[in-house]
Amino acid sequence: MRIAVYHMKNFFAFTLMLLLFSCATLKPLPKEQYYEFVYRFDQWYEKDTLFIKLKNPLRCPLSVQLAADSLNPALKEQFGYVMLSELQDTLVKVAYPVLNTKAKVRYIVNQGNPDRKTQKQPMALPFPKGRRYKVIQGYDGTFTHHDRYSRYALDFALKIGDTICSSDDGYVVGVIDGYKEHGSGKEWLQHDKSNYLTVYHPHSGLFTQYVHLQHKGALVKLGDFVAKGQPIALSGMTGFTTTPHLHFNVKVPDRRYGLLSTETSFDNGIQGKELKRKQWVN
Repeated sequence: MRIAVYHMKNFFAFTLMLLLFSCATLKPLPKEQYYEFVYRFDQWYEKDTLFIKLKNPLRCPLSVQLAADSLNPALKEQFGYVMLSELQDTLVKVAYPVLNTKAKVRYIVNQGNPDRKTQKQPMALPFPKGRRYKVIQGYDGTFTHHDRYSRYALDFALKIGDTICSSDDGYVVGVIDGYKEHGSGKEWLQHDKSNYLTVYHPHSGLFTQYVHLQHKGALVKLGDFVAKGQPIALSGMTGFTTTPHLHFNVKVPDRRYGLLSTETSFDNGIQGKELKRKQWVN
C-alpha cells in the first residue's frame, strides 16, 4: 500500500509538471508591440513628383528601399536604393505622373552599409571579466540557430539579472526592454517578442545584438556610446525561450536580407566556432 501511494504521488507530481510546462508553452503573445528604433519619413506629392524627406535617427548607416506596391508598380524601381550616413537627412524626388495616392508608400529600412567591407577583429566576451558561463547552444544549433539571421549566434547560460557587457566600442542603435513574458509555442517562434540591444561598431562596420534581456533591463539608451567591456544590460528570460540565457549574435549588413549572422572570435583566442553545447567559457 505504501508503494502504491508513493507511485500515485509521483504520478500526480509528474502530471502537474507536464500541465505547468504545457501552460508555459501556450502563453499568449503580448498585445503590445515595441520597436528598437523609430523613424518617420515625411512625404508629399505635387506637380507629378513624389517628394520624400528621409531622416536617419541613428549613429549608424541606414539603407532605405520602397516595398513593392501593386497600385504603383514602377515606383520601387524608380526610387532605387538610398544610403543614409549616421544622423543624415536628405530629400528624394521621384517623378511619377500617375501616382495612385490611395496606396500608402511603405519603406524597407535596414541598419548598416552592405557596400562597405567589414573589418573583423577579436571581441570581448559579452559578460564581465572573471565570470564563467556554460554554452547552451552554439553555431548551427538545431533549436533556433539554423537560419541566416542566427546561424552563428551563441547562447550563454546567464541567469536573470546577470550583467551583460558590450563586446566592443560602439553606439547603441536599437533598444527594446518593455516586454515581460516568454513562451515557446509556435506563435512565439514566428513573432518573437524579446527584449534586446543592438550596438553598431563603426571601426569594423559590424553589429552586435544581446537578446532576451530582463524587463527594463537596458542600462543604456539609444544613441549612447558604449566602451568595450562596459555593462549595458541585465540578462533575462523574454521572448521565445525555454530557459534564462543570453543570445549573443554578431551581424554583418546585407543588401537583400538586412543584418545577417556572422562568425566571430574573442580576445582570449577562442574562436566562436569552437564553442560547443555544455562547454564552460571565461
